[in-house]
Amino acid sequence: MEAFDQLKKLVAEAEEDLKKAEGGNKAAGTRVRGLMQDIKAAAQTIREKILELRDAGSAN
Repeated sequence: MEAFDQLKKLVAEAEEDLKKAEGGNKAAGTRVRGLMQDIKAAAQTIREKILELRDAGSAN
């Protein structure tokens, strides 16, 4: 699923910046917060697609 691959990519990007933010890099912290919003949106998209699959299967 393409959406899941996107979610994994976002998490990997956040991990890199999170390490920098833990070291005191404020700009990295800002990037992490933005990426967390993107991760939240990507997770919601996946949830919606899974529900669509479930509903399509129960219609049969």
